[in-house]
Formats: sequence, C-alpha cells, structure tokens
Amino acid sequence: EILTYAVDCPTFAKENKLSLEQAGRILRYQCFNQAIEEKKCDKVATAHHLKDNFESVLFNLFRGTGIKGLVGIEQNFNDKIIRPFLSVSKQEIESYLKEHSIPYVNDQTNFSDEYTRNAIRLNLLPEIEKIFPEAQKSVYRLSQIAKIEDEYMHEETLKAMSFFEDKVEINLPLHIAILSRATVLALKHLGVEKDWEKAHIDSIIELTTLKNSSKASLPNGITAIKEYDKITFYKSTSNTLISIPFALGEIEFNKTTLKIEKVDASPDLKSGFYCDLDKIPKDAVIRSKRDGDKFTKFGGGTKALNDYLTDKKIPLMQRGDLPLLAVENEILAIFNIAISDKIKVDKTTKSILQLK
Repeated sequence: EILTYAVDCPTFAKENKLSLEQAGRILRYQCFNQAIEEKKCDKVATAHHLKDNFESVLFNLFRGTGIKGLVGIEQNFNDKIIRPFLSVSKQEIESYLKEHSIPYVNDQTNFSDEYTRNAIRLNLLPEIEKIFPEAQKSVYRLSQIAKIEDEYMHEETLKAMSFFEDKVEINLPLHIAILSRATVLALKHLGVEKDWEKAHIDSIIELTTLKNSSKASLPNGITAIKEYDKITFYKSTSNTLISIPFALGEIEFNKTTLKIEKVDASPDLKSGFYCDLDKIPKDAVIRSKRDGDKFTKFGGGTKALNDYLTDKKIPLMQRGDLPLLAVENEILAIFNIAISDKIKVDKTTKSILQLK
C-alpha cells in the first residue's frame, strides 16, 4: 500500500515565517506521524544516510552551532520514526539497489543549489572529499562522540533546574557551559523556540555577577531576575492594580481566596495571622503593591515595602501578586507574611480578626 499526502508548503512557510526547507521538514514529519496515529504503519523508516548527516553537521557548523548541532541527525527521532541507514554511505545503498534491481526515484529538487543544504551538497562536499576522502565517516564519528557528551551535559543541566507552568528556576552557582544550556531550556519551556541569541545567554551570564534583584530582559516578554542563589525566568504578566474594599468574609483576589474572620475565643497568636479589627480604618482596602508603599514591622520600625520584602526574600516577580491590607500608602498586613505593628493585637483589643 502506498500512502500519499498533499500539503501546501509555500503557504505554510509564509504564514509561519519559515524557509521552504524548514516548512517542508515540519510538514513531512506531520505526515509521518499522521500515518502512525492512523495505524497505517507501526514505524516510519526514513532514508537518511551518511552523507545526509555530513551535510547537516556542516550546515549547523556554519550557522555557529553548539555541541547539539554536531550531533547531526539523530539515529532515532523517536520510538516511531527511525533512521536505519544513517551509518551507511549513499554509494553502498545505490550498489545494493543496482545489485537487486530495485527501482528508485530521484527528487529533482536535490539537483538545484537554490537551497542552502543543496548548495553545500553540490558545491562544497565534493571539494572537501577531494582532500579528505573519509570525511563522511570521520564526521559521523564526531557526531557519535558529540551525542554522548550532549546527553551528559543535558542531564547535568536538568539537575540545576526547576520547571513550573509560568516560570523556571536555575540554581547557582553553575559553570558557564551548564548555565548557557539551562538558559536555552528555560526559554524553550516558556515558549521561545527560535528567537533567542547568544546575546541573551551572555546577559544571563552577566546577571550572575550582579546584585540581588537585578533583571535581564529576554524575548517574548520574559524577564530573568537574580534572586539570591538562583536566577528565575518569568513570563510577563499584566500588572493591573487590584483594589477591593476591606470587608469580613471571603474575598477573591488574584486567583486566591482570602478569608477575613472574627475570632471568638482568645487564639494562640503564634499559630496564624491575627489583627485588631478596631485599628483598621474604614477606608482600608485589599489591593496589590504600589510604588511608595511603606510597612511598619511588628515591634516597630518603618521601611519601604520593597525593602521589607527583600529582607523576607520574597522574589521580585511575586510581589505584584501579593494581597495587601492598606490605607493609602500604609500597608497594614501582607497576607500570610506579616501584620503591621499598627494593627497588632494587644491588651486593649476587643475584636480579633484572623487573616487567611
């Protein structure tokens, strides 16, 4: 059975801002996967051979690749797509076909040097092989060595990383080689597949030498921040200022449920966050952080809210989401973190509130 698929490669390339080569590869593999998913076959074996790997490594090399690019074409793309001829030369394949009278078809686009890969194949490779006849096999050996080293580096990189839905943390200190890889993995996890550059990696390396809370701007609105012994990559979020009038009961704030409840019996004040209801002004609100906010610590001493949160080691990008009990620029409570000295429970307190 022969399965045929028709795709509009030029339109796909234009819509996704890809070269025809890139678009063709993506669409080709979509067809392979479709055949597997529809159970038309168990596996797809591609015809990639030794020379294809040679071309790929050179192509990657001239674009300024890292170790990953030297790996060339992977022997197995996944469990379903395999490349059994990758270590076999084109000459060996053609000799086998001739010996067994097996017909085959040449893709006519392979003979046009309009495409970069074809230009390498038709113009560069023959000249290299005049000087290095065993170049294809030598580069294949390089690919196998690079694959082993790349896998090891990848495993070491993952050990230093923590992945979340909208952020990635990289623990410090790290060797530059591992940090560079971790930066690329962080960007890819947050949706940046191809717009990163060496300059972005360099900015993260520099960030490790800067003071706490220093930032680096990256593609697609991603921000990297140095936070003590780690660098955290955040997706940009809308910094809409939320403000809700203070009231007893349950309040939905920034995807969090706040519970403000009166306590009848005398509680253990060390077991939660409690305050004096009568000390809270009537115009108090629950809101997010603003410039100029200040906080009076329990026991006295007023400082800028940002400075206080820095002392508490609250990550910079999380501060905008914190629910605050406030009157103008005076912060009376930071939910789940601290109660201001100005509303603390003391001997005169008659009504105690618990903030959850």
